[in-house]
Amino acid sequence: MILRDYDVNIGKTYKGEIDFAVMKDGKKCFIQVAYLLSSKEVIEREFDAYKSVKDNAPKYVLSLDKFDMSSDGIIHLNIEDWLLHKKDLTLF
Repeated sequence: MILRDYDVNIGKTYKGEIDFAVMKDGKKCFIQVAYLLSSKEVIEREFDAYKSVKDNAPKYVLSLDKFDMSSDGIIHLNIEDWLLHKKDLTLF
């Protein structure tokens, strides 16, 4: 997904923010971005940002990590794979 013709905003939650809320044609997804998920604290910060989001739109965490850390319906993607179009994001 190239973010051309998409509406991209910072997502606000009760306890903080989601890095990006991406919308197009009434569909959306949420994206958190981290350099590396290098510690338990970083993993919790990135994945827990979605705890107060009740929306059923896809939720992603993008990082340079190669190991898939998807959890509780939140999809983890390697950011290089996404940038090189090896993996794509879905909007609902």
